[in-house]
Amino acid sequence: MFVQLDDSSVLYRQVYDSVRRAILEGRLPARERLPSTRSLAMELGVSRRTVLLAYDQLLAEGYIVGKVGSGTFVAPELPDSPFLGPSSDKRAATRSAPPRLSRYNRRLVSNPPVPPPGWTLDREPLRYDFSYGQPAVDWFPQDVWRRLIVRSLRTPSLGLLGFTPPEGFAPLREAIAKYLRHARGVDCTPDEVLIVGGSQQALDLAARVLLDPGDRVALEEPHYQGARQIFLAAGAKLIGLPVDAEGLVVSEVAVRARGARLMYITPSHQFPTGATLPLPRRLTLLEWAERADAYLLEDDYDSEFRYSGRPVAAIRGLDRAGRVIYIGTFSKVLFPALRVGYLVLPPVLVRPFIAAKFLADRHTPTLEQQVLADFIKEGHFERHVRRSRTRAAARRAALLLALRDHLGDRVSVSGADAGLHTLVWFRDVPNTRIPGLVQRAAAAGVGVYSVAPYYLKPPRRGGLLLGYASLNERAIRQGICILASVL
Repeated sequence: MFVQLDDSSVLYRQVYDSVRRAILEGRLPARERLPSTRSLAMELGVSRRTVLLAYDQLLAEGYIVGKVGSGTFVAPELPDSPFLGPSSDKRAATRSAPPRLSRYNRRLVSNPPVPPPGWTLDREPLRYDFSYGQPAVDWFPQDVWRRLIVRSLRTPSLGLLGFTPPEGFAPLREAIAKYLRHARGVDCTPDEVLIVGGSQQALDLAARVLLDPGDRVALEEPHYQGARQIFLAAGAKLIGLPVDAEGLVVSEVAVRARGARLMYITPSHQFPTGATLPLPRRLTLLEWAERADAYLLEDDYDSEFRYSGRPVAAIRGLDRAGRVIYIGTFSKVLFPALRVGYLVLPPVLVRPFIAAKFLADRHTPTLEQQVLADFIKEGHFERHVRRSRTRAAARRAALLLALRDHLGDRVSVSGADAGLHTLVWFRDVPNTRIPGLVQRAAAAGVGVYSVAPYYLKPPRRGGLLLGYASLNERAIRQGICILASVL
C-alpha cells in the first residue's frame, strides 16, 4: 500500500504526501490509474472528504489528472520531473554526504561563531547572570520610544514605507554626525556616515570591501572574537599584537604588523581588558597607518560609559590622512534588538561601502531609523546616556566592593573605569580550571564567562569576564558571594 497514516500531521496532508512521494519515486508510474476516492477512503478507514482534499491538491499541482467516466490517473508529465531524485536508498546516502560548500563557508564552519553570553537557549535562565553582552534594557525609556513610533506611523510617508537609500535615513546620519562632533571629537559630515545593521555588519562590510584571501590583519591580543571570526571567514591571516595596562603596545606594531592591510582596535575601552589607549599611542598608530598604507578599524562599542577621568577623543577625531574607519553602535546604550549601528568612513571609501551595503540588505529598516533620529534630535538620547551612566556606576561600585569582600587578594580587576564589564584575573587559579569553575557556578545559578575564547593563544592564568549592567546591586552582591563559595 502506497499510503501510510499515523498521528504526525493532518490526515489529508498525509494522503497527499504519500501519493506525491509514490509518484515522484516511480512507484506510481505515469498514466497509472489511482483508486477512487471512495475505495481509498474505505481502505484507509478515513472519511471520503479526507481523500477528496488530497486528490484536489494533487490535481491543482499537476501530479494527477481526472478523466470523466474513466477515473483518476497519474499525470503523463510531472511538474517535478526535471528534479526527480534517486531512489530512497540513494537519497539516504546523499543526505549523509557532506554538502559542497564555498571556500568562504568552509572557513566559516572551521571557526564557528560563539554565541554571546545569555544566548544559550537549552537551559533555564540563570538567577545571577554576569553576562557582559547584555545592557540594562530596563533603563530604556520605552514610553518615549513608543510615543515616537506612534507619531511616525500616524503620518507615514512614501519614503518611510518604500525603499530608502542604502547609506541610511538622512536625518539620522545628520543627528549622528552632530552627536559625534561634541561627544567623541569626531568631525565628520553626514555624507561620511553609513547606517548599518549593528557593529557586526559594519565589521563584515569592512572585510568584504578591504580584504582578499591571504591579506594580513592585525588585531589586539586579546580581542573581540566576533571580529576575529569575520576576518578568518574572509581568508585573512591574523597577527596578534600584545596589550598591556594601557592598551595596544604600539612599539610592537612596526615589526609584527608589517604588510597588514587592516588593524582592528578598541582604543577607548579595549575588549576585553578594558584598558584605555593614551594619546601618544593613538598618534603612533595614525603614523603607522599612513606610512603602511593601511586602515585602522576603530570599534568604539561602549564609549558612553566612563566613570573616571576625562574621555579621550576617538582616533577618528585625530585622523587627518583618511586612515580611520570608525564603528559605533546603539546596541549597548539603547537595546540590542534595535540592530542599528553606523560607520564613519574616509571620503574615498564611502562609495565602495555603500555598494557593499546595497548588495547585503539594500538598507536598514527605515521606521527604526526615523524614530532613532527623533530620539537623538529631541535630546532623549543624551538624557538616557546620562541616567544610564549614573546607574551603571552604582552597579560597578557594587561589583568591585563584592569582589573585594568575598575574593579579596585572590583576584585582580582590570578595565573597571569604563564600559559595562570588568575582567577578573585569579592569582591562584590556572586557565585549565576555569571551565570547571564556570560549570559549577552555573549549577549554583551564577553565570560567569571565561576570557580564554578571546585569545588566539589562551593565557596561563584564569580570568573571568563579568558584566554588571543587567543585574541590580543586590543581585550582584549575592552572585559574587555564591561564586566565592563555589571557588
